[in-house]
Amino acid sequence: MKTKPQVWIKLRFLFSVSSSFFNPIPTIPISKIRAWPPVAAISTVTALVNGTLDENLVEEAKDDDPPINSADVFRKWGCSDSEIDKIFMRRPSLRRADPDLIQSKLNVLRLLGLTSSDIVKIINFRSTILTRRINRCSDDRIKFFLELFGSRELLHKAIVRNPSLLIYDLDSKIKRVVELYEGIGVPRQDFIVMVLSRPTVLSRTSFTDEKLEYIRRTGVSEKSKMYKYVVVLIGISRLETIQEKVGNLEKFGFSEDEVLGLFGRSPLVLTLSTDKVQRNMTYVLGTMKLPARVVLDRPFLLFANLEAVLKPRYLLAGKIEEMGLAPQIKGPKLLTALRMKEDRFLRTFVACHPESISKELMEYYRNIKGLKRLALASKKNSHQGFAF
Repeated sequence: MKTKPQVWIKLRFLFSVSSSFFNPIPTIPISKIRAWPPVAAISTVTALVNGTLDENLVEEAKDDDPPINSADVFRKWGCSDSEIDKIFMRRPSLRRADPDLIQSKLNVLRLLGLTSSDIVKIINFRSTILTRRINRCSDDRIKFFLELFGSRELLHKAIVRNPSLLIYDLDSKIKRVVELYEGIGVPRQDFIVMVLSRPTVLSRTSFTDEKLEYIRRTGVSEKSKMYKYVVVLIGISRLETIQEKVGNLEKFGFSEDEVLGLFGRSPLVLTLSTDKVQRNMTYVLGTMKLPARVVLDRPFLLFANLEAVLKPRYLLAGKIEEMGLAPQIKGPKLLTALRMKEDRFLRTFVACHPESISKELMEYYRNIKGLKRLALASKKNSHQGFAF
């Protein structure tokens, strides 16, 4: 029986892989290996970022004293021992990483203006950043970012907020999204503001005919200050999520056009969870006995914390009325009181009374605020990473 050629090829590959696996130490010294030519790249990128060549950084790159390990690289880069421990705790594989490769990536981040505290923050929230090929950051990408953001300060801030800017595909992802928003009517300056405040703009933006129709029905014109918020929040949201949030408010008697009009006047309502909207609306309608339409004119009722603001202040208003005190929190004054800051609210409706009454009201108010929602204390936040 003859052995097929494919079998010999597979066996040869198997033995070659096995020999490299059991002999991991290379014949070439580590100090001689360079995954990326740092001096040339530093010269080019530095000239792009600073406009001139930074001789200090080039001389630093020419230093013949190679780092012993990755911890030595971070230490020379300015990180303290506690910061290094935090980095390794967040990403243990960096402890065994090639120091030359880590050095080349940190050189790129330094030339972009990032400090040791910045890199600790980035790794804490985006632990894989130093395992990606950011040391291959092209000159075209840096040029485009400098033209887009207009200054090194804004570029530095954007990278700290979303380090994935260094690895997104330049043509199919970044440039396409920028052109997409400009085509919809969002000026580049407004787009930069939204990128800084909503880092998911570049990674999650998509527009369909349904989304464009939602934008049109909000009634917000392109000249309005709210336009960029409406466009971006609808652009980064899934169509199913938008429909779910519209339907959630329709349950309380609003029409679809009224809900979309609310989104146009207060776009951040789109960021609220359906659970929060349901609980606030239920309390406003069921307990406070306010008409549903009051929310259309005063969206802050949806944003206010139910346990810390709405419920304690409403119950305190009832306590003041029960004791026959003045001023009372009734009618339009109730809505004003709900919008006040804490110290102003207490000064206006609690501290204005005699000391004995003020202490009684304050104790009642604190007891109400101390009550937590059922099972809230056992709620665990296991999310690690950027909020987006």
